[in-house]
Amino acid sequence: MKEYTLCALFSVIATGWVDAVTGVKVLRRGIFYVYLAVIFCFKLLVNGYLTGAGIVLYDVRYFSDIRFGTIPIEDFLFGFSMVTLTIIFWEFFKK
Repeated sequence: MKEYTLCALFSVIATGWVDAVTGVKVLRRGIFYVYLAVIFCFKLLVNGYLTGAGIVLYDVRYFSDIRFGTIPIEDFLFGFSMVTLTIIFWEFFKK
């Protein structure tokens, strides 16, 4: 079973749900996607190095083995959820 893939997909769905329930609606802001693109550029550098150099290894039994360069697509999904949830909670508790 592809647990890492399922968890990554669940994290994206849960993030969208939290955004809607809290009323923050960060996913509807254009500037958010600019910020996300900047974060992903740095992710390409750091995660690309770690996975390309063999420092971080993945077992193909647990993820889809779809990669962007050397980085599993699941890492981008988890990165999206981590960054987005941080912004959602920041905005929610800032009120």
